[in-house]
Order: sequence, then structure tokens, then C-alpha cells
Amino acid sequence: MTAKTKAAVAVKKPLTVAQFKKKIEHHLNFTSPGNEVEDKSKAVMRAVCATVNEVIFEKLNETNLYHKEHKSRSINYLSLEFLMGRMLSNNLHNLGVFETAQKAVESLGYEIEDILEEGSDLALGNGGLGRLAACFLDSLATLDFNAYGYGIHYENGLFKQQFHQCRQIETPDEWREYGNPWEICRPELVQRVKLFGTVETITNTDGSEKKVWRAGQIIKGVPWDVPVVGYNSKSVNVLRLWESRASSQFDWDQFNAGAYQDASSAQNHAQDISRVLYPNDTTPAGKELRFIQQYFFCACSIKDIIARYQSQFGADWSQFGDQVVMQLNDTHPTIAILELMRCLIDEYDFSWTDAFAMCRKVFAYTNHTLLPEALEKWAVSMFENVLPRHLEILYSINDYFLNQEVEALWPGNNEVKARLSLIEEGHTKMVRMAHLCVVASYKVNGVAQVHSDLVKSDLFPEFDQLYPGKLTNVTNGITPRRWLKACNPGLSKLIDTKIKGDWAKHLDLLTGLEKFADDADFQKQYMDVKHENKVKLAKVIKQDTGIDVDPSAIFDVQIKRLHEYKRQHLNFLHILALYRRLLAFPDYDMTPRVFIFGAKAAPGYYLAKEIIFAINKVAEKINNDARIKGKIKVVFMPNYRVTLAEKIIPAADVSEQISTAGFEASGTGNMKMALNGAATLGTLDGANIEIAEEVGEENVFIFGKNVDEIKEFAEKGYNPWDYYNSDEEIKACLDWLKTDYFTPGEPGALSAISNSLLEGGDPYRVLADFADYSRANRDLDAAYKDKPRWAKMMIINTANMGKFTSDRSMKDYVDNIWKLTPIK
Repeated sequence: MTAKTKAAVAVKKPLTVAQFKKKIEHHLNFTSPGNEVEDKSKAVMRAVCATVNEVIFEKLNETNLYHKEHKSRSINYLSLEFLMGRMLSNNLHNLGVFETAQKAVESLGYEIEDILEEGSDLALGNGGLGRLAACFLDSLATLDFNAYGYGIHYENGLFKQQFHQCRQIETPDEWREYGNPWEICRPELVQRVKLFGTVETITNTDGSEKKVWRAGQIIKGVPWDVPVVGYNSKSVNVLRLWESRASSQFDWDQFNAGAYQDASSAQNHAQDISRVLYPNDTTPAGKELRFIQQYFFCACSIKDIIARYQSQFGADWSQFGDQVVMQLNDTHPTIAILELMRCLIDEYDFSWTDAFAMCRKVFAYTNHTLLPEALEKWAVSMFENVLPRHLEILYSINDYFLNQEVEALWPGNNEVKARLSLIEEGHTKMVRMAHLCVVASYKVNGVAQVHSDLVKSDLFPEFDQLYPGKLTNVTNGITPRRWLKACNPGLSKLIDTKIKGDWAKHLDLLTGLEKFADDADFQKQYMDVKHENKVKLAKVIKQDTGIDVDPSAIFDVQIKRLHEYKRQHLNFLHILALYRRLLAFPDYDMTPRVFIFGAKAAPGYYLAKEIIFAINKVAEKINNDARIKGKIKVVFMPNYRVTLAEKIIPAADVSEQISTAGFEASGTGNMKMALNGAATLGTLDGANIEIAEEVGEENVFIFGKNVDEIKEFAEKGYNPWDYYNSDEEIKACLDWLKTDYFTPGEPGALSAISNSLLEGGDPYRVLADFADYSRANRDLDAAYKDKPRWAKMMIINTANMGKFTSDRSMKDYVDNIWKLTPIK
């Protein structure tokens, strides 16, 4: 290591409270003056962020210097989502200055909790996919690996969810309305992206031919960098997000002629690309925008990766495959494969063979779903119109793949070729993006063992045969820094009294809590922390919904994206059954329970929105029915997001993970709640299986059909009417939804759910699992009544979640796929 690098990575003394306070005051006076207002909380928050950024950007420069001098191999994580949430608390903890900042803020007359509430979530994702990407970036920086995240700088994120007359209403989530203190624009790194146009064939002087793409439109990609701070580490890495702008922003002639809207039309059209996460693709225009959105961020990222490489190695491409690895987080970034091929062939004169070999050396792909509708397909006509050159390259890959590789293993078998082809033939020819990922990547991984096994056996069996060893598993994980240390300070402090060592970086140290699982004093301390978290959440629930809940009740939580396979409607059906039992038998023995939901439904997803409506309407009735004496309360928290999750998860007693077996790839909410002491009520699906293995099946509540039994329904047939006709409780609850009991004057207003389960064929086998789900809930209720048993279960859950840290996930990726070397 050079003297320069040694100096750069030298450990510096942390700021004292007095120094931190002085810097806050400096920024209040000179960078965000706000002395003219009485409540300066927002100004103080920004001043604290500016103070922290001084440390962050210094460490970022040191990190970049080290990796440049040591020519470190980099992982480039391409993802359409990065659900970062608020970053101040996380950054303070990761830098080890939380208590310093807390005391400095208090000396200025403010509470750190109030300051942390200011600012907006970085609304760059929707659910588990984006939150997973955020956890992975945290862990990569914590483990001192050279990593870049690449995504889109959304103006509005997904949407802000409100309820009007119990229905979901989507409004813009303007998370950047007043700027964001954690990002910095990098105009010197702007990229230009081609769209539309035609492809010409040019003959060179030596007789060879070259393809030239004449673009019909050019969009600018403006990068915004968000530093990602490692916990107790040397590293600060970068999340680079691309904002779309027109190459020429304003037409003065149009403006001066009075055509004010037309003068800005090019800029407005270009900005649409990065305006909203997941534009509604139920219309042709929406499909095209979403397609362009994916290509835009992939093209910007590929150009940026190449530019970073060339800044070190110039025109020498011999090191590229050793220096660069790109991870495709789901199929959204698939077009990056075709874009790298295009760049190498058209701009750097690679042969087709060398370009494809390079792709297969640098790309790896993570599959997150077995759902057919989630395995993206794009119309060939879309490619032909928007990306004509990429379509030519796609066809050439498919031709090589089918006629060389598939033909070698299955000679003359056109049926196999049709199944494996990158092009799905039909009335509308479609490009199978997942197939392209598998063919052009050197590794493909699922995200939980059962999911990865199903990827091999059910989703890609021929690919597994064709490419032995390519398909593998890396079980997901979560960062314990945000999802325990920062969001649950009470439990963190209690753990500190029993565990020696930095458990937030070495989560397996928590196994040391097991010896206290039967200790009555520790059980009381542990459950006192849980109760205090429930008291805090009860206040948030009252503030956000107006509903009063009792912290001594069971807090039963289901927080995740609203989708049929996640089966919020199974939970809903059981709530109806409990309500009906209480009406029929007022002394029905059950512990009071608060059912807490948090979920957004995609704007075009009709049934998902109807499920939200039904839950809210039933909640209105149940929460105001004095006959049941408060034994059930139902709460649907509006605008579920990271910040809200950080309040709900520490308070959860029960973690509902009730997806149809074989449909949830992994889940990470299950890990977060178990880590914070909640009992998993779940199916044998995704990571639930591995959680049960780690904490012991006696400390979770498993129910329902397993993967093989669900498959049997597909083979032997499934008739939901059999369950309806044979189970009186199911029949009564579904019939109830067709009346106006919950919707006075509007009979059948809630019938979308019953129609889906009966006339719609119950595709996710809700009725098949209902009876066993009810049984598991009764078992859970009985366990909760036994306070020492329940406390022991919660402690054991916390103690045995070491496997599910995202640090372990990153080490698995590094060892098995990426082959990186950390800062020494």
C-alpha cells in the first residue's frame, strides 16, 4: 500500500459532542439559515445531515482512492428498485456517532427522535425487491467490497397511498419536493441514450460490414449519487441513480410564438421516463414507457461502467471481465445484456463471438419469482420500434443458442427449442427476458433454498440440464443495523447487556441469548421492551387512523405488497370467521387481537384494490361493534413504507407469512419480524422453511399445504366449491360478503373476493388452507396465554436469526458468484 493510501484510510478520531454541535450551528447559520421561524426542526435536520455528509464524503473519497490504486474488482448491482427509506438514523448508527449526534441535538434544545422524523423516505422502490437491494448495498459497504448500485432517480416513486371511503387513492409521492440532503448531482458524468430510429449496414473499405444505429431520439441521463455508508467499516460506496432529461430542453421559437406547452414538450416527454416507478402498463403507451424506462437506466449504467473501466485501463479490454461483474436484480435490467453486446460490437469493434463471451463472463442474474406474469415478456414489435439494433442482436443470440447449444444436446427436437427459445411464438411474438438472462449469464440464483430448487425443477429444468452448475441458491438476508439496532433501540440496549461483541456486524453472536430464554428476569425485561414498542405503535395507529387499540392485545401483523399469492384475503376470511364466532358466542375464548395490515396495490390491479376496500369496510364494522367487547380490532395503515415498517416491526407479536406454498421466493419481512421477536405464522414457503429450521418448529406456527400438495391440485384438479359446500364456516363467511351487512344499501359490494375464490377458481388455494390456518391461529392463541412459553419463543427467535443477515448473503454471493476482495 502506498503512503498516500495509508494516509487516506488512516483511522480518524470521531467528533466530540462539542465539535458536532459546532458544525450543526455552522450549517444552520451558513448553509440552511432558518432563524426567522420558531420551529426549526427541518433546518436542524438538514444541518445534522450536512454535518454527517462531511464525514461521509471524506470516507467516500478515501474508498474510491483505495479501489483505484488497488484495481479492485467491482460488483455493479442493477436494480429498478432501491427502497432506501430515511437515511439519517441509519447513517448515524453506521458511522458510530448516533449518541454524539443525540447529545449535540439535545444541547440545541431538540430531541433526536423529532429530528429523525423530519425528511422523506427515499421513495425508490415498492416492496421486498427494493428493500432487499438496499440491504445488500448496506452489507457490501459494511464488508468493504467495491460496489456500485445502479437505478433510476424517480421523481415521484411509486405513489402515496390514501384511503377515501375505504378505497385506495393514489397521489404523487413527491419525496424530493424540497430536495434531499443525501444526494449529489454529477453533471460531469451525463450519458446520452438513443431511442427509436433505424439501423443501417455500412460496408467498410476492406469489404466487411458494420451496423450503424441512426437514432430517432436522444435522451440525457443525469446521474445523482447517494453515498451508502458501511457499518463500522472503512467503506462508503455509491448508489448512482439516473434522471432522464431531453437533449435539448427548451424551444425558444415555440415559446416566443405563444406555444408555451409545446416549448417544453420535449423536456416533459423525456422526464416521463424517470417520473414514476412502475408506470401503469395496462395501456400501449404505458407499456412503451415502462420498456423505455428499463432500457434507459441500463444504457446509462453500461456506459458509466465502461467509462469507469476506461479511466483506469484505457482501450485495453483484456481486464474488463476480471474487473467487472454485473448482477441483474430480477428481469427488469435484462436489456443491459443486449446493450453491452451493442456497445462492444458497434462502438469498440468486438467480434460477435468475443462480445457474447464477455457478456457471459460479467453478467449474473437473480430470479425472484416463479409467477409466470412476473417473468417479463416484451413484444417483438416493441423492440423493433424502440430498439431496432438490439432486436437484431437478440435474434443472433437466439440463433446461436438454439442451433449450437440446444441442438447439441437435443438434436432435431423442435419442441424443446420452442420451449427454450428467447422468442415466444404466437399471435404476438414476445421476447422472454428471463430466458435471455439465463442464456447470457454465468450464474443464476434463486433467493431461498426451496425457491432455488423449484427454479431448477419447475421453471428452468432444461436450462439446468443444459448448463450444469449454473443455477444455484443464495438465501436472502436483511441488515440488522436498520432492522434491529436502529429501529428497536430498546431491544438493542437489552441485547448489549447480555452479548459481548459487535452483534450488529456478527449477528450469529445473538445465539448467546438462548441461555437466558428460560430466565424469568430476562423474559420480563424482553417482554417489557416489546410492550413499550406496542404502546408507541398504538399512538401511531391512533394518529394515522383514529383507531384505539390495546397494547396488551396480540399485535398480528401482515405487511407486504398486496398480491393474491401473498393471501391477505386468507387473513381477511379468518377475521370474518372470528367475528362471526364472537357474534354467535359472546363468551368465545380468544385473546384480544389487533390485526394490522400495511400494503399498496398496483393501480391497475383490480382484485388487490378490492381486497383493500373489503378489509377497510369490515374494519369499520368490527371496530365499532360493542357486542364483541374489543376482542378484535382491524387496522389498515395507510401509505406503508420503510419508515412505517420501522415502527410496526418492533411491535409485532405475530408475523403473517401465509403465501401459497411455492409462490413466495423468499420474503424478508418474515426475517425482520422474527429478529425483533415475533412468532412466524406461515406456510412452508420461501424463507419460512429456513427460519423454522433455525429457530425450531416449536417456535413457529406452520400450517397449510406444502409445495408437493399444491402441485397435486394442478395435476388432479381443484374445485373450491367442494370446500364451500363442506365447510359451514367458509360458506357463511363468503355468503356474508354478498349481503349489505358491511356495506349498508350496497349488497354485494364486497363480492369480488368471494367471486375470485369460487367462480374464479381460487387460484392460490385459499379455501384449501383455511381450516388448517384456523387451527394454527388457535394454537398461537393458546401459546400466547402461556406467558413464560411465549417469552421464551420470542427470545429464541431473536437469538437464532444469525443466518438471515444480509452480510451472510453478500458473503455467499462473493464466494460463489462475484469473487471480490475486500479492503485490507
